[in-house]
Amino acid sequence: MEMMSKKTEIKRRKSKKIFVGKVAVGGSSPISVQSMTNTDTEDVKATVNQITTLETAGADLVRVSTPTMSSVEAFKEIKKLTNVPLIADIHFDYKIALEVAKAGADCLRINPGNIGSATKVNAVIKCAEDHDIPIRIGVNAGSLEKKLQKKYGEPCPEALVESAMGHVEILKKNNFENFKLSIKASDIDLMTESYRLIAKEIDQPLHLGLTEAGGFRSGTVKSSIAISQLLREGIGDTLRVSLASDPVDEIKVGFDILKSLKLRKKGINFIACPSCSRQNFDVIKTMNELEVRLEDIKESIDVAVIGCYVNGPGESKAAHVGLTGASPKSLIYVDGTPDEKISNDQIVDQIEKKVRIKIKEMASKKEKLIASS
Repeated sequence: MEMMSKKTEIKRRKSKKIFVGKVAVGGSSPISVQSMTNTDTEDVKATVNQITTLETAGADLVRVSTPTMSSVEAFKEIKKLTNVPLIADIHFDYKIALEVAKAGADCLRINPGNIGSATKVNAVIKCAEDHDIPIRIGVNAGSLEKKLQKKYGEPCPEALVESAMGHVEILKKNNFENFKLSIKASDIDLMTESYRLIAKEIDQPLHLGLTEAGGFRSGTVKSSIAISQLLREGIGDTLRVSLASDPVDEIKVGFDILKSLKLRKKGINFIACPSCSRQNFDVIKTMNELEVRLEDIKESIDVAVIGCYVNGPGESKAAHVGLTGASPKSLIYVDGTPDEKISNDQIVDQIEKKVRIKIKEMASKKEKLIASS
């Protein structure tokens, strides 16, 4: 397994580092995961509650739509009541961008294609510079400029990149380098090829996402395919999994993608068999219960739940805490060593107990290491 890990090590594309609030994006910084609120921004209480829930789920950044001046006023209050950096999402009215920057936004997300003239975009750039906040340029196949639609006939990678580079040129003419860029589409091939092309043109951080990916199941599948392709090529500094689902699902799936590629460790990495007639306990039910019970854990730890002795010992020995199913009792492993046999009706309780004990041990070792250094 160690040899395979070395062969598949991902070398990330070199990009500039910017800061969205306290979160570093780009450079050698961890790839950040973000989502977007779907509450009415003017409903301050509901929006704050959702942002807090997203932060608890692990969100590094949260985007909030500010479509009106009234929503900007609400944004001021929301900003005071939350901790995670907030990205203000602006379309059409550049004056909203100016006002929300003054209201404390940590980043401005604009689509220059619908903001309007270069003069208006220049005003937004100047405002961002004055408030020392980055801009995220958002290019989307669904809102491509009419002149490019006419030139190319339909959205294609070359059209999206030409649109993006036109906006980049405006920023660079203003000597503004504090930006990141997304170049999204709902088609996997169009999205991935567009990112590959733009990655060769600029060295600013890239925000990955397959836009309008779909519902929870289909959107997760499509987003995982698209985003993982790019991440494996070293492309991507921050990401959003766009789902027609609870925004918390976007955070969970985002981290699962990063964990599966060993690009980010946050929370439990479950190794579980799909279950078959050899299983000695209900693997699916057990996993569902464990995921709920251990959802609060943010530390990096591997937990294996295997239903029988075919692959059980091997997977359990490689995990911090592992379970191999047997009858009448199953065997728990801790740090690769058999720990104890347990009744199959106690599996969830005992695995949770072992995991929490292991996390405390890991935290204690870390504290001792820090104290001795």
